[in-house]
Amino acid sequence: MIPTAGYRIPHFPQENPVNLNTWRGLRVAFLALALIAFAACDKGKKGDGGGGGSTGGGASATGPIKIGHFASMTGPQATFGISTDQAIRLAIKERNAKGGVKGRKIELVTIDDAGKQSEAATAVTRLINDDHVVAVLGEVASSLSLAGGPIAQKAKIPMISPSSTNPDVTDIGDYVFRVCFLDDFQGWVDAKFAKDNLKATKAAILYDQAQAYSSGLADYFDKAFKDLGGTIVTKQAYTGGNLEISSQLQSIKGSGAEVVFLPGYYSDAGTIIRKAREAGITAPFLGGDGWDSEELPKIAGDAINGNYFSNHYAPEEDRPEVKNFVENFKKEYGKTADGLAALGYDAALVLFDAMERAPSLSGKDLRDALAATKGFTGVTGTFSIDENRNAQKSAVIIEYKGGKQTMAARIEKK
Repeated sequence: MIPTAGYRIPHFPQENPVNLNTWRGLRVAFLALALIAFAACDKGKKGDGGGGGSTGGGASATGPIKIGHFASMTGPQATFGISTDQAIRLAIKERNAKGGVKGRKIELVTIDDAGKQSEAATAVTRLINDDHVVAVLGEVASSLSLAGGPIAQKAKIPMISPSSTNPDVTDIGDYVFRVCFLDDFQGWVDAKFAKDNLKATKAAILYDQAQAYSSGLADYFDKAFKDLGGTIVTKQAYTGGNLEISSQLQSIKGSGAEVVFLPGYYSDAGTIIRKAREAGITAPFLGGDGWDSEELPKIAGDAINGNYFSNHYAPEEDRPEVKNFVENFKKEYGKTADGLAALGYDAALVLFDAMERAPSLSGKDLRDALAATKGFTGVTGTFSIDENRNAQKSAVIIEYKGGKQTMAARIEKK
């Protein structure tokens, strides 16, 4: 049936046979033109990602390719989202200067989730349904990726988390990937450094019970440290944003701990470390990649010195990928790129690589290309995507000296 919605069909007068035949001819011609116009409009809705507003691969292959990013651009962990977004935009700028992907420019749509799980789910829904992106990058926080991931999975739109380390993230489904290491590995890295490098045999754990990232990493460190022959002398919990923790600190102080594992986010970690020093705790603190922010030493002050955290890269590494990235990021934004920025950059590059290799930008083709990523060399190292859509890679330990970060060790895959 020829659709006529949106088109006015004129009233044709019937005065005589000759006039009637004439109007019948005009009417046929008009309806034919209407059909052509409708077909053209309908075709415009079936683009191959970005240009025509489709979520899958269609006939059209023109216009910019839209990719989405959901991130905490505001809220308590805003530096995570800002660093990641800046690095993704740098990667896009560099790629577009070289012609883009498949001869088309890349366009980024970023939606702020303010660090809230409900907003993360809404952001991914909007990116897919309203902006028609071909892929989604995000989130940093594991709890937010766990909120947004099921939306992408259901829509069959590939999602790449730059830095959500909780193992449950990629368990969401076969359209969810990551380019960072996992917390089971990170917990082992921290435990191994504490045991081998810090020579600690007794450890205390202080974790954020409201964050999947923190509680999960605490459990992995607990197991790994014991497996390596160490003892967990006390395990204390707090709730992020509520740092009335005097009783927890007193328990740690009296435990005889030689190292304190604090797998929280920088926004709380800085205050906790400062309060711990004020309470007389002298043991070094050791954290996870959630510490990585330029705000941490500002919050902790001098108390930050002599403490360590695991991370994905060190800016002073002597590799061309690192040197070029650090130089270009500083030129673009006037600051040194943190680990979240490095992972955001790598996530974008992995996506571009898969887009070039995929036969189309449909969700399935792009998913298959991402799953086939092997031996990819980026800022955070050389890695492959395994059968569970996780990156297999090494980690570094960063130490704070004089308020500055310096690389203390690199720990390879176990």
